[in-house]
Amino acid sequence: MTLSEYFSQNRYKPKWFIGDRVSGKWNGIPFVGSVLNDTEVNPEVGPVVHISVDLPISYKGKVYTLITTKPDKLNKR
Repeated sequence: MTLSEYFSQNRYKPKWFIGDRVSGKWNGIPFVGSVLNDTEVNPEVGPVVHISVDLPISYKGKVYTLITTKPDKLNKR
């Protein structure tokens, strides 16, 4: 078995790809942005999507331009 065959059979397949436009809610705050990465680091946490938001989000005294959320919480724009 080659490495490409192993990874195609046994690893997470992304739902979102770089540059996909998405919207959703992060900690109850609506956002719109572009997907940077959709990956699974370990099976305990599961898959996560990193997003560059169009407008900065202020949450608990901090300003966020990059956020991380679950892929099933996103909507395609």
